[in-house]
Amino acid sequence: MNRRGFLLGLLGLPAAGCAPAGCAAGEPSDELPVAAGERGGLYYDFATLLAARLDPGLRARVVETEGSLANLDLLRSGGARVALTLADAARGADPLPDLRALGRVYENYLQLVVRADDPARHVADLAGRVVSLGAAGSGASLSGGRVLVAAGLAGRVRVEHLRLAEAARALVDRRVDALLWSGGVPTPVLARLPAVRLLPLAGLLGGLRAAHGSVYEQAPVPVGVYGSAREVATIGVANLLVCRAGLPDAVAASITRTLVSRAAALVPDQTVGTQYLDVRSLIGTTGLPLHPGAAAAYRDLHG
Repeated sequence: MNRRGFLLGLLGLPAAGCAPAGCAAGEPSDELPVAAGERGGLYYDFATLLAARLDPGLRARVVETEGSLANLDLLRSGGARVALTLADAARGADPLPDLRALGRVYENYLQLVVRADDPARHVADLAGRVVSLGAAGSGASLSGGRVLVAAGLAGRVRVEHLRLAEAARALVDRRVDALLWSGGVPTPVLARLPAVRLLPLAGLLGGLRAAHGSVYEQAPVPVGVYGSAREVATIGVANLLVCRAGLPDAVAASITRTLVSRAAALVPDQTVGTQYLDVRSLIGTTGLPLHPGAAAAYRDLHG
């Protein structure tokens, strides 16, 4: 058997055709779709770097999506074999029972953005106003809803669900008063906006953790990001690279070894904050079990 046929066998896929339970409609049978996120965001950039460095025989392909929730739906349907997700989405209201982690990669920052001339200084100041909480399938839509509850604003703001580029335009055009984005800092789309700033969110951390557990942590946005003259205390959520338990061990191990061995080449521009691509932190998957193939690879690499 040639190398490509061997890798297809590891994926559980035939060299031609498509097993009914293993592929979404129209999904090529000899690819490894990686569910990512919106163009311009950390997920898409990271997935693009990763796919280019995985074993070529796996034929990894980046799938643009609205974000974490959409990615988990693709895993559920078989439209993706690997996906990126926020830790809070992975442990949401309807978790996949066989969801497994390949590693914890980067930290996402919850970024509540307003125009620099806006009078709002705190989340509570947005009462009665219009806020975009990210695309409907994004992790920001989940995290953002929880932020509103923690801030006592549930039902007291008009919520829109816009993709990042559309939300940024709407903010500049004053069609929305604020946008919530979950991603790296600085996110390039936001960095290009004229005169914006972030509202601090860390004051909501206690309420969020009490309601939803320790997936949330304080994350400082450094001085200078988006022109800020001071550090802004916001909330961080771990990004996980995940799959389902049925992904063959050898494929999971191959992906995991790439995360470790090619770490320096997997750094998107928007990662001013904490970098997680080393063995010690990759295994900190916020309670989600590691895939056995990934666990074996980490043991081989680090003992």
